[in-house]
Amino acid sequence: MDKVRVRIAPSPTGDPHVGTAYMALFNLIFARHHKGDFILRIEDTDQSRSKAEYEQNIYKALKWSNISWDEGPDVGGSYGPYRQSERTDIYREYCQKLLDEGKAYKCFATAEELQEMRELSSKLGKRTGYDRRYRNLSTEEIAKRENEGQPYVVRLKVPLTGTCEYIDAIKGPLSCPWADIDDQILLKSDGFPTYHLANVVDDHLMKITHVIRGDEWLSSTPKHVLLYEVFGFTPPTFMHLPLLLGSDGKKLSKRKNPTSIFYYRDSGYLPEAFINFLTLMGYSMQEDKEVYSIDEIIKEFDPKRIGVSGAFFDVKKLDWINQQYIINTVKEEDLWERLQEWIYNETFMQKLMPLCHTRIKTFGEFMDLCHFFFVNKIPHNTQLLCPKKITPQTSAYILQAILWLLEKDDNWDRDSIEKASRNAAELFEVNHKNIIIKLLFASLTGKHQGPPLFDSFVILGKDRARARFLEAIEFLGGISNKKLATFKKLFEAGQCKELVEKES
Repeated sequence: MDKVRVRIAPSPTGDPHVGTAYMALFNLIFARHHKGDFILRIEDTDQSRSKAEYEQNIYKALKWSNISWDEGPDVGGSYGPYRQSERTDIYREYCQKLLDEGKAYKCFATAEELQEMRELSSKLGKRTGYDRRYRNLSTEEIAKRENEGQPYVVRLKVPLTGTCEYIDAIKGPLSCPWADIDDQILLKSDGFPTYHLANVVDDHLMKITHVIRGDEWLSSTPKHVLLYEVFGFTPPTFMHLPLLLGSDGKKLSKRKNPTSIFYYRDSGYLPEAFINFLTLMGYSMQEDKEVYSIDEIIKEFDPKRIGVSGAFFDVKKLDWINQQYIINTVKEEDLWERLQEWIYNETFMQKLMPLCHTRIKTFGEFMDLCHFFFVNKIPHNTQLLCPKKITPQTSAYILQAILWLLEKDDNWDRDSIEKASRNAAELFEVNHKNIIIKLLFASLTGKHQGPPLFDSFVILGKDRARARFLEAIEFLGGISNKKLATFKKLFEAGQCKELVEKES
């Protein structure tokens, strides 16, 4: 067998997700078990959302999780560059090959046409949206449209009949009718590749032997199998791992759960416990052992012990595992030092001093004023979360709106937080001080007042503050998917007050 080479290809488009660590872990374990290589590749082809700081956060989050890689943008290797934005000429060359061979075509569909196609497909109950109207244009028609400057994408010619059949090393033989698959876009109108093209070309050129990824990619696998075929590449072995599920049984979503790796780092979890917990999500050790080192699972790893159904991301289980690691790996005489490393350190404490200097009458009041910085769960109170007797549902909508306002530019500095709070007051036509500020205090601190709010928000940090908003929304009764969809439209139209009046 060729030397095992596996990879992950996260997108630097947001906070480092626990799912990234989950997939990275199993790729790392598989590579180390087979004495192979583990590659980190950055999929930054979405130029509108990719940011350099997000890429750096991927490195920081994985390194905190004790996950290291053999090749990548930061460490180099023989198959670079490892950022897809630096490989665009390669993708265009391969795309042109498919165009020349008649296996792909230029599609001039406008956004309006695509919307009409989707609406018609929905009415007819079809699974595909694009109707392939540009698939068989003549050479003359294509040249005419190009000369007129009409933008286009390049699409793959997916078979119109038959079935895609392939073997998944975990799930066994799988198949999918080609009729259920759109002619996939390979090259976008900006000249950048889609994930499908870049993924297959890179995996081939980087000699990836096994593609280990989550079940959410199962629907894309036939497209990738077809690309391997039309290029004449030997496909890798596919292995799809169970999805991480939230308590509602659905894919772990940042709308309902803290999903940033940094949340778990900043909440005081040990990285060894965190990765131990993640491996439990998709794998069962012999004798159902639950606490073990990364070296132990690498040594005994057997793909047959990978689960086939979704895995619940049970934070209570994570808490229990973390406690076992504290008891068994942190000596009693070292505990205070570890706590200092976490949060009880000079740097963090100095941030709090300006907030409490004029607000405490005795030193004994410091912890009462600032306790919420040091705990992960705060007690919620309906009365505090519903100031001036606004309804719990309205409070939940306001908190969700503030989250959307902050997430829009992903800027969580003091000025942005204050601006978001004032925008929310305008959107809902409520008093900023008596409603919004009191609601924020209750959500973040569990009290009706405390240290300066916006400064406290910044010090608490985006991930922990966001988690408290989600907990408060859940405590208030949550927002159903149906209501959220309606609210999102009103929010974007600036008509939040209309929904509030309906709910009241």
